Amino acid sequence: MFSLTTRLVHGAPTGCLQTARGCYPIAASARALGMDAMPDSIIGLFRDWAAHQPGLARIAGAEGELRALAVPADAPELAPLQYPGKVLCAGANYYDHLAEMKVPDAHDKSAQRLFFFFKPARQAVVGPGATVRIPRGCRSFDWEIELALVIGREARAIAAGDWREHVAAYCVAIDFSARDLNRAPETFYKFDWVAGKAHDTSCPLGPLVPAAFVADPHDLAMRLDVNGDVRQDARTSGMIFDIGEQLATLSRIMTLEPGDVVLTGTPAGVGAARRSFLAAGDVVSARIESLGALRVEIQPPPA
Repeated sequence: MFSLTTRLVHGAPTGCLQTARGCYPIAASARALGMDAMPDSIIGLFRDWAAHQPGLARIAGAEGELRALAVPADAPELAPLQYPGKVLCAGANYYDHLAEMKVPDAHDKSAQRLFFFFKPARQAVVGPGATVRIPRGCRSFDWEIELALVIGREARAIAAGDWREHVAAYCVAIDFSARDLNRAPETFYKFDWVAGKAHDTSCPLGPLVPAAFVADPHDLAMRLDVNGDVRQDARTSGMIFDIGEQLATLSRIMTLEPGDVVLTGTPAGVGAARRSFLAAGDVVSARIESLGALRVEIQPPPA
């Protein structure tokens, strides 16, 4: 098993393959093994995912030959994708989250509608560490752990049952929200999704795990802690609309392209339900079974 990440190597973002024993730059490793050229970026892998999978497997199996190329453990870890084409997020897609937010008929799927919002890829997506800033003017900064997926094959108006053909990898994501800026009760539209969800640094992503290593993404344990206190503890089986339904719906609206990222919703335990929000200095840690962990430190608003 391996994951894909981006590290800062000799001052440049470098696509790397991470195993339990080491981290190896993909393009340089391919050269050292006498393989066909491989991209130096993770996003480049997804543009021809099927063609690059054998090469990744070859690198993962050749650690003994690649020790001299191993990336130092203290090399800064960046956002794994530099950068997704689109970041699409499913809203209100767990039964228990609807219930905690007191949505009518929370456990009746027929009463719910699958909907999505965007995050700006280059501005919102960050990696682990001291990377997330509270938005300017926000007093209700909230967390949401999410299972995210990466598209590896173009999808347009696909059938729900064909979704696996289009998913290349999964990762841990956190959807940070400015709850107070999201609300617009004095207007006819009631919610401002850009003001609430599209802020810079609002979408940290963890290392990407190829889909082949995840047997059932619809039954994974997920947990989020704030300063060591458990706030969300659930399983992905609590989704209302599964991954197939999500990709079928999205691909009827727009073409999904390799390197696009889809966040699939969050379970109960968000701050808004208990009126508990984040402050500068807080540490948020998210973990999903089979995918690893993502830890970020909350920074004050920009000057």
